[in-house]
Amino acid sequence: MNVTPASRETVVDSHPADGLMRADRLPHILCPGCGIGSIAHCYIDAVARSGIGEDRHVCVSGIGCSGRAAGYVNVDSYHTTHGRAIPFAMGIAVQNPSLVVTVISGDGDLTSIGGNHFIHAARRNVALNVICINNFNYGMTGGQAGPTTPRSAKSSTTPFGCWERPFNLPHLAEAVGASFVARWTTLHVRQLQDAILYSMNKTGFRFIEVLSPCPTGFGRPNDIGDGLTEMQNYMRRCVVDEDADLRDTEIDLTHPDSRIVVGNFVDLDCPSFHPALTEPPPPPRSAAAWAAVRPTQFRAS
Repeated sequence: MNVTPASRETVVDSHPADGLMRADRLPHILCPGCGIGSIAHCYIDAVARSGIGEDRHVCVSGIGCSGRAAGYVNVDSYHTTHGRAIPFAMGIAVQNPSLVVTVISGDGDLTSIGGNHFIHAARRNVALNVICINNFNYGMTGGQAGPTTPRSAKSSTTPFGCWERPFNLPHLAEAVGASFVARWTTLHVRQLQDAILYSMNKTGFRFIEVLSPCPTGFGRPNDIGDGLTEMQNYMRRCVVDEDADLRDTEIDLTHPDSRIVVGNFVDLDCPSFHPALTEPPPPPRSAAAWAAVRPTQFRAS
């Protein structure tokens, strides 16, 4: 049947997500098959379901493809310098603890140039909700290998395969003190939405790794295929194991038989860092106290 202008019917005047998306920024600039848009939608779904006023949500991002997320969501947003998303967000969260501060950025931005900020914010248990979009390469600047690029994976800087051991991000986050640690993929939309929503209502440093297709920067040189093919790869290889030993959750997308462990791994109730609420350090030892613990001097035999 031919549809004429007169027979068209407007079903709705707006998209349900329009209030939380900056429609004036669309269409987006992301590549076909990229998972960043799906992750941004999971974030705004969690904001809508959180019951927390939109004026209390803040989204901070860094540089790179993933850093575009803050520009598309319609809450107070900060697009920061490379590797500095967490310190910007930490300043906001510590100054105003009533805000729900979420960092959305990439694996390179957060764990390479921003790696030191990542481990110390987690060590301090600052009240941040960090969503790391892991596409295994520096997608915006030419597909170079990064800190999460799997061994043997090809990139523009490792044309014969990456020889470095990648970060296992959930294990790293657990080791440095995060109160909530999860890993999902862009295939696991419902689980990711629920994890983000849950983390918004927790205290301390929360970390969610999201594995995302990058057909242009990572999929093409590694013959993975388009974004849909990588999603099918996740469906075939992902195993939900929330009791997994995080030392054994490394990822090798280039090996056809290796499994990918996903789930909500760590869930601790720890108070968030805030200078006004932090217990003062113990008083320094006196000279006499130091002398009492001074090791015995041994004579050379």
